[in-house]
Amino acid sequence: MRTIRSGPARAALRALVLLTTLLGLASPPAAQASSSATPFKVLALYSGTYDAAHIDFVKEANDWFPKQAAANGFTYTASNNWDLLSNGGVNSYQVVLFLDDLPQTSAQRKGFETYMRNGGAWFGFHVAAFTTNAAGWPWYHNTFLGSGNFATNTWGPTTSVLKVEDRTHPSTKNLPATFTTSVSEWYSWSNDLRQNPNIKILASIDPSSFPLGTDPNQSWYSGYYPILWTNTQYKMLYANFGHNAMNYSTNTRTSSTFASATQNRFLLDGLKWLGGADTTTPPADSVSETAWYSLTNVGNGTCVDARSAATANGTAIQQYACNGTQAQQFQFRSTDSGYRQAAIRPNPQQAIDVTGVSTADNAPLQLWSYSGGQNQQWLPVKESTGRYHFTARHSGKCLTAASASTNSVQLTQRTCDGSSAQSFTLTAQP
Repeated sequence: MRTIRSGPARAALRALVLLTTLLGLASPPAAQASSSATPFKVLALYSGTYDAAHIDFVKEANDWFPKQAAANGFTYTASNNWDLLSNGGVNSYQVVLFLDDLPQTSAQRKGFETYMRNGGAWFGFHVAAFTTNAAGWPWYHNTFLGSGNFATNTWGPTTSVLKVEDRTHPSTKNLPATFTTSVSEWYSWSNDLRQNPNIKILASIDPSSFPLGTDPNQSWYSGYYPILWTNTQYKMLYANFGHNAMNYSTNTRTSSTFASATQNRFLLDGLKWLGGADTTTPPADSVSETAWYSLTNVGNGTCVDARSAATANGTAIQQYACNGTQAQQFQFRSTDSGYRQAAIRPNPQQAIDVTGVSTADNAPLQLWSYSGGQNQQWLPVKESTGRYHFTARHSGKCLTAASASTNSVQLTQRTCDGSSAQSFTLTAQP
């Protein structure tokens, strides 16, 4: 059992301050200003016994969530004691998470149903909804989740582009219209959630994801697949992710469930909503991950362009008079922590790259086959004007155009200086 709590420590501090006050030795009241009540408490239940990918997700979650708790003002307690549902232990928590399993005994199931009916809040991940016997616990699988039985899955684990269907819900209001998830295995269900009046689907697979999966016999090629949803009769969220890619021969993680900054925004906003806290933090940017954009430099009016409309490795990324061609259209796909690869439309495998992984000023930009290199990842930073500048992950330097509008001048990275040469207007293209 892993426990991260701040409440007891704060209580001890208040007791100490009170004692010293009585002795006439207390610090002035201002010294106590940092102590405040904890907004809400989270209990994460897990089993950690089945499938190396699920076990690894539990390990990763029990590292990531405590850090977020410390930064966002809630407490996080992880436990493999599912009897906390049946013995009343769950009642001291505002939110309960199911990381890799669901209650198995009748007492645990009854306790969880009572907790939810009495106003508790729940966040479930991936296999927490898995069953081939929904009739064995119909309230949970058919009424509460609405999903019924497991139907199919994708394999192997991959990212997916999600379409956010409801951007008014507190968990999704800070998300862009579409975003790329972290890697996971994806499930489909026997029930059509769209037909359930109590279910509100928050996000589903965007058609741009198809085919989804790497095994032709376990891939999705078309169809409708909900991924994030809530039941309006309860305070709950379900997310169909939580399966890391693994090297099963060594049980080594090869992906992270927390690699997508946008997905993490959903997790934190969702938790804050469930726990009754505020979720007014705006998104870092509003760049769609499925749209194609032209980039017009504010300083000279030219567009970012692939020289001669080529897409081969080493093609210069230059400035050129805006002409609406696909050689001037880019898609910004999430990697992690807010960074994006900038794929070119005629060949999306090719991305804007800092030549030679250089960290020097004036290092030229080129197209190169995307391989995950940090010199191929850019952070879009929204300016107060609505324009953007782009920072290279490996160097911290900005994508920069020339001062004059001369055609065919190769773009470079340079130390960020806030100049118009580093500021770009993004325009979505059909």
